[in-house]
Amino acid sequence: MNPQLEGLDDVEGTYVFDVAASVRAVRLNRFFWRHREPAFRALVGRDLHAAFDELGLTDEERRLTEQCDWLGLVRYGVSFFVLEKFARVKKTSNLAVYASMRGETLEAFLQTRRVPASA
Repeated sequence: MNPQLEGLDDVEGTYVFDVAASVRAVRLNRFFWRHREPAFRALVGRDLHAAFDELGLTDEERRLTEQCDWLGLVRYGVSFFVLEKFARVKKTSNLAVYASMRGETLEAFLQTRRVPASA
């Protein structure tokens, strides 16, 4: 393990994304990275299972994706930066993803944010 990451596993809510995590989740990271390609996004919209098959996703990877288990995907080793591409396809905002990761509704999550009062 990278000595700079030592002890991070003990910090609740911290999920290290490093080379090992990336390799472990390479199929899923590639699946989400490919969402930058219009033809692949169209395939996902038309036939999600065909897109899964194209990348050889496992049953667990398919389940995490189909359920939009955002936190489960991050724990599995998906980079949030590629996950955002899928969130856009699912028409889900980053704030809604963050709320889901905390087990909250978007409305409940927004109540925890410091938002300046509008004039």
